[in-house]
Formats: sequence, C-alpha cells, structure tokens
Amino acid sequence: MRPPLPSAAALATAAATALATATVLAVLPGTAYAAQSPGASSFTISDPRIKESSGLAASRIHPGVYWTHNDSDDGPYVYAVDSATGSTVARVTLTGIGRPRDVEAISLGPDGQLYVGDIGDNRGGTWDHVWIYRFQEPRQLGDVTVKAAQFTVRYEDGPRNAESLMVHPVTGRVYIASKDESRGGLYEGPAQLSAGADNVFRRVADVPWVTDGAFSPDGNRLTLRGYFTARTYPWKDGRPEGEGERVDAPWQGQAESVTYTADGSTLMFGSEGASSRVVALPAAGTPSPGGSASPQPGSPPDTATSPEPTGSFGKGALVLAGGLVLVFGAKRLLRRRARD
Repeated sequence: MRPPLPSAAALATAAATALATATVLAVLPGTAYAAQSPGASSFTISDPRIKESSGLAASRIHPGVYWTHNDSDDGPYVYAVDSATGSTVARVTLTGIGRPRDVEAISLGPDGQLYVGDIGDNRGGTWDHVWIYRFQEPRQLGDVTVKAAQFTVRYEDGPRNAESLMVHPVTGRVYIASKDESRGGLYEGPAQLSAGADNVFRRVADVPWVTDGAFSPDGNRLTLRGYFTARTYPWKDGRPEGEGERVDAPWQGQAESVTYTADGSTLMFGSEGASSRVVALPAAGTPSPGGSASPQPGSPPDTATSPEPTGSFGKGALVLAGGLVLVFGAKRLLRRRARD
C-alpha cells in the first residue's frame, strides 16, 4: 500500500515558504553565507552580560583575545573575550571616571593602552562634550579594577553624534568619525590628549555613515563600516585617500563594530544583541577566499572552511533555484495525484 501523499494545502505551503526564504536570501547583501571564509576566526560572544557589544579591539599581548563593551545601561566595564571559546576571560572595572553615558567604541594605541569612546549622542548631537577613557591593557587576564584617565572632548564645529573612535597604531593620534547620513566627518584630536583641559577635535575629512572604524596594524589603511557597507581607505599624511575599496562586509542586524586581527590579515565584524556573532573576513591585500590560509591564533583548529562565494548573489541564486524546483515539483506531484 502506497503511503498517502501530502495534501495539496501542505505542499503549497511548503513550496511558498521555500520560495519566500530563497527570495530573501537572494536579495539580502552579505547574508550568513558570507561569514564563512577560509582561515577565518569567527566566533560567538557567549557572555549573557554582553548584550550590546558596540566596539572591538584586538589584543596585542593576548593572542586571539578581543576587547569589547556594552553600549549603555551597563556600567564602567570592559570585557575580554577569547575567540577560541567565545567566553569572557576578563572584566575590567574602570574607576576615576564619571558614570558612562553612551559608550560606542574601543581602540588600542601604540602605547599599549586601551581607549574607550563614550562618544554617542542619540539626541542628534546636543551634548556639548563627550569623553574618552584610557587605561593600560592588563598583562594578566582576569577580573580587575583599574584607575582610568578621563579626557573631555569637544568638536570645533559643534556637538554631534559619533560611534567610531580609532587610535593610529604608529602616531598614537586619536580620530573620531561622526555618524551622519549626509554630513559625516572624520575628526582629528590633538597630538596629545590632556586630562586637564578640553580636547578639541577638528574635522579633516568627509566620511559616509559610520558605526565603527579601525586602522590596520601598520597604520597604512583605515576601514570604516556602516550598517550596510564597509570601505578600506589608504591612509597618507594623516588623511584617508580617495573613495576607498569596498569590503564585502557581512549582513548583521545591528552592525556596530570592526577591528583588524593583530597580524592585520583579517577584519572582524561585530554586532549588538545577545550571543552576537563576530564574523571574520580577509582584509584588503590578503589572499582571496580561493587561497589557502591558517586559522588565527586563539581560534579552534577546525574554523578554516572550504572556499565559498562571499557575495550574496551567487548563494542567493542557488537557493532561489532550489526553491523554484520545489515549487514546480509540488505542482507536478499535484497533477499526478489528480490523474490518479
């Protein structure tokens, strides 16, 4: 006795669901398919306390460890996450500062100090000053309390919202990129930050909508990311040059952070949300996805994967084709059932 065939309604529902899913995957740029690159060290932040990871900085003294922090409503805390496990291996409590307001970025300077940017202003740029906190990267990992320096920041052309703070790895100069759809700017801080006076940042370049940025470890490139795109610019004479090179950044719901790995070979893209994923992609000037690469320090030995298309079109087209096959197959099956 032949098993009963699925009902026409069930087949139609399954076919429609498959087609809808395929269509979404085909049109969304940089979906999860772009997350798997050869030699990448992607990982998931497992600490339930980190719900709004808004910045990333690769440690230079602890291979495979990344510093991050929550956006707001957390406190004066910075977390060290091991990319091999996704677990938090240190929480640093900052003292000597006021109550953090809207912490958006973190960067490691050539002096081995971490710079934390309390620079967000979701009120459309109404706060007349913001802050930068600075402390030495701990040489031992574990929960610790440290005294941080606090620097007051003002912009020469008035208040604005910002989510990106980058410290140049050679000069130690601090830069902030404002977040504005049409008038975004890159701001340069003074040669040395002062804890006893306001630090005025001046506009040196126009930039697109930016949620984070990072210098390459050699200081020759600057990568800026937004919610949907990312670009890498040559860095020369203290300025980004040209229009930059587009980076096939992954699709992330709340795309908030980017950093280079310590060796400069890989860009790490992070996002907000519980159990958020940090996605690794080859940086400009490194082997393409078709080449061979080794896992980054701190990554599990099986993180290297086979080459896959990084763009969404190829994968989306394949999935869409599969959805269409399912639809037409369902129709043929229904016609055969009708004849029987």
